Order: sequence, then structure tokens, then C-alpha cells
Amino acid sequence: MKKSNPRRHQNSAQRRHQNTTPNFDHHNHDHHDQIHHTQDSPEQPETSSISNPISNSNSKGRNRRWVSKTRVQNPGSVPKPEVGGSSNGETESGYVVEERESEKVVEKCEESEDGVDDFLRRFEELKIGFEEVELSDELLKLNDQLQEDELLAMESIYGDNVYALEKQQGLRSFQFHIDVELSSDYVVSTKLKTAADTNAIFDASNEFSYTFNVQYLPPIVLTCILPRSYPSHSPPLFTISAQWLHESRISKLCSMLDSLWNDQPGQEILYHWVEWLHSSTLSYLGFDGELVLGPYVSESGSDRRAISGRVSTDVDIPSLKSYNEQRQHENFINGFHECCICFSEYPGTDFLRLPCHHFFCIKCMKTYANVHVKEGTVNKLQCPDTKCDGMVPPGFLKRLLVDEEFERWESLVLQKTLDAMSDVAYCPRCETACLEDEDQHAQCSKCFYSFCTLCRERRHVGEQCLTPEMKLRVLEERQSSSNLKDAQKTKMRELINELRSVSEILRDAKQCPSCKMAISRTEGCNKMVCTNCGAFFCYRCNKQIDGYDHFRMGRCELFPEQMIHAWQEQMNDRQRIGQYIAVNLGANANAKPCPTCGQPNAKMGNNNHMFCWSCQTNYCYQCGKIVRRGSQHYGPSRCKQHSAD
Repeated sequence: MKKSNPRRHQNSAQRRHQNTTPNFDHHNHDHHDQIHHTQDSPEQPETSSISNPISNSNSKGRNRRWVSKTRVQNPGSVPKPEVGGSSNGETESGYVVEERESEKVVEKCEESEDGVDDFLRRFEELKIGFEEVELSDELLKLNDQLQEDELLAMESIYGDNVYALEKQQGLRSFQFHIDVELSSDYVVSTKLKTAADTNAIFDASNEFSYTFNVQYLPPIVLTCILPRSYPSHSPPLFTISAQWLHESRISKLCSMLDSLWNDQPGQEILYHWVEWLHSSTLSYLGFDGELVLGPYVSESGSDRRAISGRVSTDVDIPSLKSYNEQRQHENFINGFHECCICFSEYPGTDFLRLPCHHFFCIKCMKTYANVHVKEGTVNKLQCPDTKCDGMVPPGFLKRLLVDEEFERWESLVLQKTLDAMSDVAYCPRCETACLEDEDQHAQCSKCFYSFCTLCRERRHVGEQCLTPEMKLRVLEERQSSSNLKDAQKTKMRELINELRSVSEILRDAKQCPSCKMAISRTEGCNKMVCTNCGAFFCYRCNKQIDGYDHFRMGRCELFPEQMIHAWQEQMNDRQRIGQYIAVNLGANANAKPCPTCGQPNAKMGNNNHMFCWSCQTNYCYQCGKIVRRGSQHYGPSRCKQHSAD
């Protein structure tokens, strides 16, 4: 046996049939060592132009499922991440697209290998009851030509969804990966024993019905071997494999394919089989509006040609969701979309698609992330859509931010998380975060200092804490009466300033009921918004609220009484000014009333463009009409903007 170069063998095969199979690019040399090509042995059966490059390799234990064969030869498509591919050819994790595509092809070949091996085992069982019809050489030659023409036509129609496999005992063999036709949001449901999701609904049978929507289902795999008597006398030998169907339902599909052959024997049948499986599978099985997974119990008497890839709900549900998300992402990055921020159109590879399914161009998202990290508002680093509050995952931010900015984001998130925890205090000595016990005491895990979390002094069991005013008075007396060094004076001065700030905060501010951040109100209503955590609370009773219902039904008023009096004083001043102008300018020839509110306004100099101080309306002094745009109202054949009258 002479061992040939697999890559050279592959390239020569591709030159013979460029459109039959994908370009398999291997990185595993163990697979190469197991591929043999015999050149001189006459007993060796003739092989197909393209064979399965790893059909003889040992299968490694891993979870595999049928995946669509489409888009394998597109080196520019990104296999999975939820982020669109960048223009420099790198994915979210930094891998080069070509490397990921090569790995994807090898993985798909390994997945296909499982189905091929299973089919070969089933084929050995099927051929026991199959006898080839003895035909003349002329009819055998005609069948061979018809098979060749049919396969070329199928490859032309379905492209990469057709796998040409090694010939089995001189017979042509191949696979079709058939995508099932679905509605826009197809419902998949199953019965679960426990409720682990918000979509689970309890019913009377002590089971839980779990439903979710998909746009794509894993393809049905039709594997065929063409006997020498096909199509003149015998149908193809076939198996049908589906991940999401029970053996009994796949058996019905097998029976239907037999019926299609019996309706038109002696003719090419592959196209009719594939089209029927594509368009009529769900309706034939009674799954027009909803697919029901299961039952997960093996039944005897199923067709030997039916192969089910179902495992359990714990495996099948995540697998179906993952496949659906992958196909959605592939379709997204292969199209063009408009960014909702800059309204520019880019290919899908230049977009960031968030888990909430909103998408924005990478340029805008980089600017958006940089602004929030620079300003420290990392808690507002959410989906830019105004009606969505979904968070941007850390993996996406790592791609959008440079290393220094990402480190700052991590530290800010950690700091804000600790600040929002009511049982976390900071050591007065080393500023290490410590957990507070029930007695408002804490011990630092770094310097082992035990302190009171209320006054931040050493632990004083049975003694009351010093108030900020008392501590401030003690520090001021100590500073004035002691001969301290410059460093000690600076530290003492900082403590005094901090205590003065605390005293002012306690006098005028309120603590956010959610994160305990001190907030002062300068003006406005009693509905407050915490800038640290975004919580709403009432400034009067200091309770966390949601909207304005608290002020309609409770005893707290929306506006303080002193605020209302101050606003009325301002309005009274404006009314007095208006009355004065009306009295003194009412008879003035240079005064013209506003066409909106009737308020008289004096003409300033020679300018005919008037501005009402009361309602802020722009109008013309000559014609008294409202002016929307000065360039359209004033001109040579229109009103003059400047005149002496």
C-alpha cells in the first residue's frame, strides 16, 4: 500500500468535481495517516471522485449533532460568536477567521462521520434483504449515466447541502442535509418533570410544559446508496436521520418516501424526496404550528432506516436553541443593516449584536462604552436602545475597550457593587472592604483592625459612638493644642474636612434606600433619582418608589410647600412686569401685540423682527404674522426686516 498525500489527493479530486463537496482542510495528522489510496490493485473498487477524508479515522468521544452544510466554503463568515466579525478578520476571542473556519470544517466532517458510520452499519443490515436485479450491460450503462446526471443536477441545485461519500462496493453513496421549511417564529414544546424556567407552566398532570420559539431546526439528513438497478427497476437504499424526531415519526417519513417511489417507479426520485422532506415533513407529521419533542422512550417495531439523534430534554433543548442562534447569527453577519445610532449602513460583520438581539455598529458601541467608562457611569453601560435595559456582556466590552479601559471598567464595577452592599464597610486604616456583623462591627482581613462601622473608630463595646460634631470638636482641639508634624497636620486637616462634609450631609442630605448614597436636593419635586444606582425614592419619607403613584395615594406631596410659594413669587413678578408693559406701551405706536398671546411688545430700534417675552413667539412688526424662518419671511418682495417706522 502506498500512502498518498491527502491534500494532493483532495486537490486533484476538487479539480475533477469543484462543485460537489466543501474544501476539507485538516489539522490532525492522525487522520492523514489513516487515509490510504491504492493505485495498482485491480480488485480495489472504483472510488468516487471525492471521498470522505476522515471516514476511516477513529471517532473521539464528544457531543455531536447534525449541522447544516451550508456556508462551509465561505472563509469570511464567523462561525459563532454573538458579536459580528470585525473588519480586521478577528472574532470576539481574537482568533483569526480562517483558523476558525478550518476548525469548523473539520468539526463538521467529524459530525458527518458519525452519520456515515451509522448508515454503513444499517446498510449492511438492509442489503441482506436486497437483491440486485440482473440487467443487461446496456441497461446498466444507461442507469449509470442517469445516476451521474441526477447527482450533477442535485449538486447544482442544493450545492453544499450535498455530501458525496465513498462508493460502497462500487455503488454511489451521498448525503443530503435538508432544512425544514418553518414559519417566522415556530413553537417547540416538551414535557418536563421540574420547572427550571419562567416559561414553565404547571398543568394538571403534575408535569411542566416548556415552550420556546425557533426560526431554524437542525436539518434532516437523507443518506442514500444507489443500486446498479436504479432508476430503471429499484429505488435507492436510504436512511433518514433527525435530531428532533422520534424513531416512530421518522419511520413514517421512510414509508412516505417508499410511497413516492411506488407512485412513479423507474424514474429519478431524489429531487422529489428532498423537496417533499423540505416542504411537507411538519405538515405530514401533524406539526403545522408546533413541534412536540419526545417521547423519550424507545419503541420496538420502528423502521430500520429511521435514525433518531434525540438524547434527552436536557441535551436536546440547549442544542436546538444553540443551533437556532447560530443560524440567526450567520444570516445576520451575511447581510447589511442600518445602525440605530448613526443611521449608517454596514455589513453584519461590522455590527455588535447583543443578547437582547439589538444591534449597533462597532464604531458607535466603542464610543458609547468609552464615554461611560471615562465618566465612571458603568452602571448605565446598557443596551443603547431606549426601551431596553439589557446589559452589555463583559466579553463584548473586552473587545470594545483597550486593556487600560477594560481594567478601569472592572474596578469601577467592583467598587459600585461593593458600595451597593449594605453589609460592606471599608477599613479606616487600609481601605480594605470588610463584612459588617449584626452589631455594626467589622474586622479587616488584611490588617486585622477591629472597628465600629458607624463611627469608623476602634471597636467600643457598650459605649455610644461619637457624633460627627463631637469628633470634629475633638480633632479641632487636638490640632490647636498639639505640636504635630507637617504630615500629621495634613492628615488631621483632611479628617476635619471630611467630618465637616459628613456633618453637612447629615444635616441636608438623604441616603438612597437602595445603595445608601447620600443625595441632596437643590430644587424641584420630591421624586428623586439616585445617580449611583438609578433607584427612585421619595425625598420626604426616604422610601423607594416606582413612578408617581406614591404621591397620589400617600401622604407625601410631590412639591414642597415652600417650593410652590417660591414659584408663585416668580410668576407674580412676571405678571407685574407684563401689567407694567401693557399700561405703558399699550398706546405706544412702536408696540405691537403678540399674535399668539396678545401681549404688547415694543419695537427695538429699526428691527421689525419681534420676540414676545411672555410666550417666546417670533413675529413680524409690519404684518403681525408669526415668523417661522426669517429667510423665508423677509426679502425684497416681502416684509422688510429693518425700517424706520
